Amino acid sequence: MTAPWPMVPLAQALKAVSRPVAVDGTAVYRLLGAHWYARGLYVKETLPGAGIRASRLYRVEAGDFVYNRLFAWKGSFAVATDEHDDCFVSNEFPCFRVDESRLDGQFLWRYLSRVSAWTEALGLSTGGTPTSRNRLKEEKFLGMTIPLPSLAEQRRIVAKIDQLAAKIAEARGLREQATAATAHLLDGEAGDRLTCAGATRVGDFLSIQSGYAFKSEWFAEQGIRLVRNVNIGHGSIDWGQTARIPMERRDEFARFALDVGDILVTLDRPIISTGVKVARVTDADVPSLLLQRVGRVQFKSKAVVPEFFFAWLRSRQFVGAIDPGRSNGVPHIAPKDVESIPFAPPPRAEQRRIVAYLDDLQAKVDRLKALQAQTAAELDALLPAILDKAFKGEL
Repeated sequence: MTAPWPMVPLAQALKAVSRPVAVDGTAVYRLLGAHWYARGLYVKETLPGAGIRASRLYRVEAGDFVYNRLFAWKGSFAVATDEHDDCFVSNEFPCFRVDESRLDGQFLWRYLSRVSAWTEALGLSTGGTPTSRNRLKEEKFLGMTIPLPSLAEQRRIVAKIDQLAAKIAEARGLREQATAATAHLLDGEAGDRLTCAGATRVGDFLSIQSGYAFKSEWFAEQGIRLVRNVNIGHGSIDWGQTARIPMERRDEFARFALDVGDILVTLDRPIISTGVKVARVTDADVPSLLLQRVGRVQFKSKAVVPEFFFAWLRSRQFVGAIDPGRSNGVPHIAPKDVESIPFAPPPRAEQRRIVAYLDDLQAKVDRLKALQAQTAAELDALLPAILDKAFKGEL
């Protein structure tokens, strides 16, 4: 940049517009919201006028610059597109027309996509609390300044930012595809090796003990923990929500005391969108007691290696055996449902070999996921750096 760009108040390049419409109880309105972090407008809901409390809404036109007074400090700035034309906002969303002879709307949006701009908006906001009720009033917003090169330079910068942002998005997508493909490979490998259909059933090798129906009025702030459905994660126990009964009652329920290594499966909603809810008890999970609607695996002999059965419970073989019918529509299984599933495990030595192979494959997937997370963080940092350089005239 040969000379500094002039800093211009937004009031010199934006003009407030208001298109109030009285709400008609018989009409239908598409209502807009603004994503945080400058991710644009979206149709939040479509409602009949009779379902809208406000007596007045405000029509938006394509090209409007819109922001949410309440969440300007979270980056709720956007430019309305053709998709948003003739939609509506509440009075918390001021709208402006951009003076296209001076300012490119996309240049303004990119400028207000920076964290430093959100921090400035927070400092200019006022309200009853420091965060959620802070409002950036129009006069404060219009008092913010923007570096203003020529229109041709603004458009060149926007095109360059868009080009680099597209490459970042492509790189992120490719990394995610690679991770998903590897996870799919693991699922396929596990499914092939954990196929155990045969003449025998799960109940020939083990039983499923259901927990005790502890009464909620027994719950206490301190005491021994109860493992509930909500605590069963994907492989481990999550104590984010903990229920307890007094420790002095522990001996009454010795039959339901959990031991390190126990395998648990939730009997309510055993399959959710993220996978099967089964867990193994670790040193960090004891002492604890088994609550109703969680099942504990109790082996009848050493014919089944616990690690092999744990892997099987997390596989598509188990999912396919209880889905559909018992966990879809009626999201519940009983111990006898699990015990009746066909299950003919290979010899113990083969079970251990399969477990070792799957553990090694899982470790590789985990390493790839960690790399993907690291790459994602690096990619996330790229665009802010690009924006910073762009508005310093260095792009």
